[in-house]
Amino acid sequence: MTDTRPDPRSATVQQRRISRIPAFTPVPLRARKDGWTPVRQAEFLGLLAQTRSITKAATWVGMSRESAYRLRRKPGAEEFVAAWDAILGVAEASDINERPKVTLERLFQRIRQGRYRPVLRGGRYVATIRKPDNRALLAALARLDRLAPPEEDLGAEPEGHGK
Repeated sequence: MTDTRPDPRSATVQQRRISRIPAFTPVPLRARKDGWTPVRQAEFLGLLAQTRSITKAATWVGMSRESAYRLRRKPGAEEFVAAWDAILGVAEASDINERPKVTLERLFQRIRQGRYRPVLRGGRYVATIRKPDNRALLAALARLDRLAPPEEDLGAEPEGHGK
């Protein structure tokens, strides 16, 4: 049965085509088969770009609309929310100074998990690409480098050597 009700969204939103969804780091959650896995989060965003409907996208990945909104409110969901908002064309209202500080533990989690990017072809969700998070790796290395004690001059010879 086809839904004959008119689409309540504006004509601009209905006609807007997304060609590229920004890569994001999945929301860190406890591992569960029936939960919001990183792949399920990426699939949701891909289907959201395709359908422009949070309810349809959540249903297609086997989750509820309410759980999608709960996921949005979780700590560490900033990149997921930014990708969601980019898909729906929501203006970015956050200031750079409002970003929370990223702990070393969170950087290591991002390194292990990587970044996900849903792929669209002709306005339809077709796949998800998982890439390493090089930005997090470089940030962790820089932070660890600052924590290391200063080294002696590496050009100097060791004691008792050479005489």
